[in-house]
Amino acid sequence: MLPAGPRQPLETAEALEIVARENARSAILVEGWSDQAAVETWARTQNHNAAVVVLPVGGITNMGKFLAALSAPGLAVKVCGLYDASEEALTLRCLERAGLSTKLTRAQAESLGFFSCVNDLEDELIRALGTEAVEALLDTQDELRSFRLFQRQPMQQGRDTHSQLKRFMGTRAGRKIRYGSLLVAALAPDKVPLPLKRVFAHAAA
Repeated sequence: MLPAGPRQPLETAEALEIVARENARSAILVEGWSDQAAVETWARTQNHNAAVVVLPVGGITNMGKFLAALSAPGLAVKVCGLYDASEEALTLRCLERAGLSTKLTRAQAESLGFFSCVNDLEDELIRALGTEAVEALLDTQDELRSFRLFQRQPMQQGRDTHSQLKRFMGTRAGRKIRYGSLLVAALAPDKVPLPLKRVFAHAAA
């Protein structure tokens, strides 16, 4: 895995280097580094022989150029990915422009290996674990007191705990990435969000 902490978006040339270095058969495209941490953590729990890499594209608007780079002639890598439900229309257009199909629906995108998260993967993970369990996880990381102070801030008044937790994880460099991994590790296998399970199953097949 790449080191945790603030970092620049991955470039397509770097993505190609990772694919080559890992001799990858499949590449999972995700939006950001915290998504990468979550997917890689789930991947480590699975017994598989497939060579799979997880590539953060730096936002859905970059999906197209990664699809183009990874679909270059002579590069035999299966590409799949996760996207946020709010960005579905843009994602489907990216897939269409990449020549994967035309007039794509969500079901057709899923058949190609691209799965929608509600609202995003982090949101899915917090919902799956539950706010009380997430707070307990914060306690194990000595961050529960910081979260309680965060909850008292004027801008957090009136927001539900789920929303506060999601915002808190993005308030310090590296925290969101770290919890991307910790949230998955804390989940029982039957509680892991379906999009995460399905994208890795598609990549490893």
